[in-house]
Amino acid sequence: MKAIQADITTLQIDAIVNAANASLLGGGGVDGAIHRAAGPELLAECRTLGGCRTGDAKITRGYSLPAKYVIHTVGPVWHGGKAGEKAKLADCYRRCLEVAHENGVRTIAFPVISTGVYGYPIEEATQIAVSTVRDFLKENTTSMEVIFCCFSEHDLSVYKRYVACNSEALTEGRDIWE
Repeated sequence: MKAIQADITTLQIDAIVNAANASLLGGGGVDGAIHRAAGPELLAECRTLGGCRTGDAKITRGYSLPAKYVIHTVGPVWHGGKAGEKAKLADCYRRCLEVAHENGVRTIAFPVISTGVYGYPIEEATQIAVSTVRDFLKENTTSMEVIFCCFSEHDLSVYKRYVACNSEALTEGRDIWE
């Protein structure tokens, strides 16, 4: 697991994750950037998928992207933390990893899911992302490389702190959040 600052649409890896809306037909932010970079074929394939519910994930080809696949997931809108947002956000990461594993993905990059227009606080979202990925990698025999791809310097600093804490905790055999 590592955190980097980059444009996710430029990564030459097996799969990138799209923080999509429920229609999967493009939008703003990461979603719009991925659709623009992938080309019209991505939209055409997404039209055949019937949308996606919050916390689920669906896979498409990457088309004009350097990534072979795009795994689309719909994160929760933040409602103050009392509407099941934590479980739904964890489901996003878990389902993306399951879909990736089922499709032989060895390298995957996640954007920062739900923290833009959906309003999820970055600290809480990062903790959920890192712990969910850590748990998945511990429970599944996979050598998948997971990258948290941050667009902003601020998001990167938050992710680097949690990823570093995670590495230290694993080395010492304790839980990251102790």
